[in-house]
Amino acid sequence: MRALLLLAALCGCIFASVWPLQMQCYHCEETLLNNDCSAAKFIVNCTANIQDACQKEVMVGTHGVSYRKACASYTTCLIASAGYQPFCSPGRMGSVCISCCNTPLCNGPRPPRISKAHTCTPLSLMLLLALTVTMATLSAILL
Repeated sequence: MRALLLLAALCGCIFASVWPLQMQCYHCEETLLNNDCSAAKFIVNCTANIQDACQKEVMVGTHGVSYRKACASYTTCLIASAGYQPFCSPGRMGSVCISCCNTPLCNGPRPPRISKAHTCTPLSLMLLLALTVTMATLSAILL
């Protein structure tokens, strides 16, 4: 019984530490203002462990404001954002603003405010599972 519990605890710890957290972002190419592609049909799963952020570009052109949204590497997105900083003048013709964020679906519409005390992220759930399995194993070993 102890060996089984120890094996379960070990598997739980390995599962929690290596299971990739897959980011979800909105994805579209140059959508005009009347549709900023924040509908459910534009949600995509990003490449696990590579695309760890969402990117949003807002461009002001002759036909109005358009959006480009996609999954991205957070570091690469920050570099692109910094490179376009001189061209970011919201509302001005020719403006290109790039923003980066690293929470699921953060490149879509602003979500309603939710108290942080009531939210659970996939990482916190996995850590809770690993802690529960570890505590059960330790109590079984000590008994």
